Amino acid sequence: MFRFIVRRLLQLIPALFGLSILLFIWLHRLPGGPETAILGERGTPEMRAAIRDNLGLDEPVLVQYGRFMQRMFRLDLGTSIATKREVTTEFLQRFPGTVELATTAMIIAILVGIPLGYLAARRRGRLLDHVSVAGSLIGVCIPVFFLAYVLKAIFAENLHLFPASGRQDPTIEATRITNFFVLDGLMTREWDAAADALWHLVLPGLALASIPLAIIVRITRASVLEVLGEDFVRTAEAKGLTERVVRRRHVLRNAMLPVATTIGLLTGGLLSGAVLTETVFAFSGIGAFIADSISQRDYPVLMGFIMIIAVLFVLVNLLVDLSYSLIDPRVRVR
Repeated sequence: MFRFIVRRLLQLIPALFGLSILLFIWLHRLPGGPETAILGERGTPEMRAAIRDNLGLDEPVLVQYGRFMQRMFRLDLGTSIATKREVTTEFLQRFPGTVELATTAMIIAILVGIPLGYLAARRRGRLLDHVSVAGSLIGVCIPVFFLAYVLKAIFAENLHLFPASGRQDPTIEATRITNFFVLDGLMTREWDAAADALWHLVLPGLALASIPLAIIVRITRASVLEVLGEDFVRTAEAKGLTERVVRRRHVLRNAMLPVATTIGLLTGGLLSGAVLTETVFAFSGIGAFIADSISQRDYPVLMGFIMIIAVLFVLVNLLVDLSYSLIDPRVRVR
């Protein structure tokens, strides 16, 4: 297991190196430049030249890339062109919000999707199966921003059951330790602050969970149906084992491998930033900030954020691979 972990971590190096090259080329192919975002359309050629010289954009591309890689090895992500703050500071300030939102969405998707997909497979051809399949199709087809607006209009603006925007009520005096609002409230025993932060996560979490929930339902259903047709399941039932034992030890355990892979990929995608959901609910995460950075040609922010997210994505998939050995012991042997 240790050798497997080390090997996967070593594979991270060439992957990130290739990503850095592609990302660097893409950013420098964007129309305009940071000088346009800073000065606007009225900037004089002299002012634009001065900014490009100050940022080192007049140097050869290979020199700029080499300087960027040197900063990366020193864990120096540079300074944002737009906010004049360290990229690391910007990331640490906004990423906890995205993690809280993504975690909420995945908890909803997993707790509802796996049982619903299993029950749909066990009752194939019945009403629950048809409803779950139709619901999963609707969940995939409905745009996230549209569902977010609907939830916000009904439950926040009309019924006033949930807050319409933000991560926490600004009138609440909360202590900040980790910038994870729910966790900070629990650590400092400020229960009202933790509850309010959790309440702010409900609507955006439901909106963001719609597509992962639909995908998990369909993958679980298909995987369980495949396992139910295997000989070892029929043999276990013929031996007189109870339905609970067959379901837990034979069906669910063997059906969870593709589901675990799907959950890992979906989690990595959510951690990259839910731009539309964060924008609709004015949720201060990294998604909307990355979108603004693209329009502003904020190269340091884009390079730093995307590289960090790539590392996190690979680590999430590493955890998924490690979960295989817990779900199926045969993986450890292989």
